[in-house]
Amino acid sequence: MNNKIYNAVQFDTIKNELKKYAFSNYAKKAIDKREPSSSLPTVQRWLDETEEAVTILASGQHVPFMGLTRIEQLTNQINKGMVLEPGELIEYADFLRSFRLIAKLFEKNQYQTPILYSYTNDLTDFSEIGTAIYDSVQGNRVKSESSKALKQIRNQIAKLEKEIDQRLRKFMANSQNQSKLQDRLILIKDDRYTVPIKAEYKQKIGGTIVDQSSKGTTVFVEPETVRKYNDQLIMEKAAEVGEVYQILAYLTGLIGERMSEITYCIDVVTELEIIFARGKYSRAIDGRKPVINKEERIIFNQVKHPLLNDPVPLSLDLGIENRALVITGANAGGKTIVLKSVALISLMTMTGILVAGKEGTDIAVFDDIFIDIGDQQSLENSLSTFSGHMQNLSDILKQVKRHTLVLLDEIGSGTDPNEGAALAIALMEEMYKKGSLLIATTHFGEIKEFALKHEDFTTAGMAFDAETLTPKYRLLLGETGESHAFWIADKMKINERVLAKAAAYLENRTYDLGKQEFQQLAKPQATHNVHAVEEQNFSKGDRVRVNDTGKIGLFYTNIDDYQGQVYIDKEMIEAPLRRLTLLATAEELYPMDYDLDSLFEAFADRKYKKDLARGSKKAHKKLNKEMKERRQLSEF
Repeated sequence: MNNKIYNAVQFDTIKNELKKYAFSNYAKKAIDKREPSSSLPTVQRWLDETEEAVTILASGQHVPFMGLTRIEQLTNQINKGMVLEPGELIEYADFLRSFRLIAKLFEKNQYQTPILYSYTNDLTDFSEIGTAIYDSVQGNRVKSESSKALKQIRNQIAKLEKEIDQRLRKFMANSQNQSKLQDRLILIKDDRYTVPIKAEYKQKIGGTIVDQSSKGTTVFVEPETVRKYNDQLIMEKAAEVGEVYQILAYLTGLIGERMSEITYCIDVVTELEIIFARGKYSRAIDGRKPVINKEERIIFNQVKHPLLNDPVPLSLDLGIENRALVITGANAGGKTIVLKSVALISLMTMTGILVAGKEGTDIAVFDDIFIDIGDQQSLENSLSTFSGHMQNLSDILKQVKRHTLVLLDEIGSGTDPNEGAALAIALMEEMYKKGSLLIATTHFGEIKEFALKHEDFTTAGMAFDAETLTPKYRLLLGETGESHAFWIADKMKINERVLAKAAAYLENRTYDLGKQEFQQLAKPQATHNVHAVEEQNFSKGDRVRVNDTGKIGLFYTNIDDYQGQVYIDKEMIEAPLRRLTLLATAEELYPMDYDLDSLFEAFADRKYKKDLARGSKKAHKKLNKEMKERRQLSEF
């Protein structure tokens, strides 16, 4: 199968969805690598397996896939000669135990799931390894009962710790020592039991300073009375570590000795995990097992695209009475989605995923699927979009044969329509004669006519709501879709005379090619009065542009016949009238009876006037202050 199609139709997205239902890295990697199969028996087996998995899931039973999340990592550690920690051994033992539990589950359901049961016949029982691990390990600790030596060591450790504790408590209870203590605590520092002593008394305590606090106010002292017991305790703990390591190495070795058998079982469980990932995803999309064939027959009965929200079901048939389908219709009507749906559903089926369609869906198992879709432009080799498509089509043409499906989107577009249509028809003819099934989309009338006349081609259109000018995304087999250009133009109020001419041109290709004479417009008389200016009539509130600066403001008033005042950026400037351009009149900008004077006042000034009008004490106080200031200035 060629890889170009995977990205084009989002098959990689489907694989990512499958991986969400897998636990182990083994299964996720296998899903990534698995290709759709062109073998009818293989695809049939995969689909049957998936259907059996759905049966188990629908009954509410759960396959006990235990310890899968880290099994690859732990297996690699064992193969490298590393010793597993207690918790890791328990995790591996759970995984080995799952073989027996999985086998029991499918033995119980063998009549409903015979294929999956056949897988579990090869699962080995490793209960003796599991028993050895569970008897020796509990949680993250090796049990003392794992060996006689370990039990003796831990008993001795317990005695020493008890003796040390009693002696330190006696030390802290001594009245001579109590004032020297920082806290009545027993603390372990560098594997030795100590007590915290105030730094100023460190020379007055019989013992060894093991550590001190970061600020230096406290020292941690090992009293003389516990030194030898600390020494013995450290030795016993070292012996404990050695004995525990020996036990862990032994248990890890039990696994390693049978790694070849375990690896085979891992492969079996990984395959079951992949099957159940397909089953869970198939349930999520409400899939059912389709009929499959190697007879180049595609029948979709209300099949839904799995990645679209609320998709319109697709029904079509190909390879029964016709081997090629040409789809026409308006832009954004869903033609490309039809191509992607056919390709994606075919690839999913050939991977063992059930189809979200109704009974009667029959899907061909192809040797290869080719697609030419989207913009093939390449910046690296400077090919044009059309050249990119031609390169892709050239590659396809070399490989097509029987049992191949070819999907061509807007074939022949991107160049002269006549040449593009002719080239598209020739390409489709050649692919058809080589034996491929063919689905193409187009806008070209010539291609549509070719499909209508060809004995083994059929047409389909995309449903379109002419009233709302929206596509319905529904394929209408046996019909021809229109681009709806005239209908849309009429809805957009294009002149009826223009529409009538366009319809006539479409019908008979006879165009009005005569030259029309246009009367020369009278030239304006030149004036020699350099002071004369074109009359400019501006009103208060008009929006104008000052041509010299490009700034936009509001016209205020005329100063004389040549100059006017314009309000720009909260400033009133003077500008020649002939240097102003009217952008919008005040009548267009503001409602009737609008107070235009307010446009030229600052917000604070307008608010001040309103406050005065409503009798604001603060505003009147400010007014009186201003009056006094003016009187003082006049007197001065």
